[in-house]
Amino acid sequence: MQRSLGVRREAGPVATARLLVAALGADLTSVQCKGEWLTVGVTTDALAGTTLTRDILDNGAADTLQTWVQEVATAVQAQVLVTDDAAGCKTAADANGLKHPVCKKHVLNNSAAGHDTMQSELACDADGSLAQIGVTPEQAVADNDALLHLMCERQPTSAAHAKLAAIHVRYAQARSPKKLGQDKETLAYRMRLFSLDRWNLWQRLTLYRTWRGPHDQRLDGTNNATERAIGWRVKERYRTMRGYKRPASVLNVSRLIAWAGNFLEAGGADLAAVIA
Repeated sequence: MQRSLGVRREAGPVATARLLVAALGADLTSVQCKGEWLTVGVTTDALAGTTLTRDILDNGAADTLQTWVQEVATAVQAQVLVTDDAAGCKTAADANGLKHPVCKKHVLNNSAAGHDTMQSELACDADGSLAQIGVTPEQAVADNDALLHLMCERQPTSAAHAKLAAIHVRYAQARSPKKLGQDKETLAYRMRLFSLDRWNLWQRLTLYRTWRGPHDQRLDGTNNATERAIGWRVKERYRTMRGYKRPASVLNVSRLIAWAGNFLEAGGADLAAVIA
């Protein structure tokens, strides 16, 4: 892993104190260098929106993410890790003992896509699997709508969590393709997985509504700070190029742009001419 740090643990207690970040944002992107695609990890202060690090990672595997997140989170003493809905990010957060609010936009988009894909099939019990577990098409359509509504509302109440649990229980007996000796998942089993995933995700999805930082800061429920950092600090300059020649340039250029963006109103430099 090649690191371009905006945080330095060796910089001493005064510098470290200025770099405490309660909510660490993280995401991955990729850039081309000498004909090969490099995985670039970007971390931000999810509350302030400033860019912290730009790292070239070996890959986007869960164990790589875990090590990467651990190093940065330890340096800034983070309490939470804000990411999208990727499974590897959940593993990285849990392995490092960090609370993990996932981006509501990603979850809502995924939920809407799952809902729309199944709705017409549920309405007619397309493969007969609903009848096999005693669920009517009308109930399945209502459950599908309720799941999407809960993802849209994201109210951290016991009633909402209980409703998610009740929906999942209705489909819990649907059997997997392996047990049925089939290759394709049944409609009932797809509802089982869909409801289980949303139920398991619930605490992460609603955490932004209840978590407060050390100075009563609040999260906005998105991973927008890191996505902006990728777009403005990494991709904006990359779009005007035909790839990088050296991996070091990926870090050096993005770090320069990030510095200017972070401190434009506090002594930074306007690098519009560089980015253009």
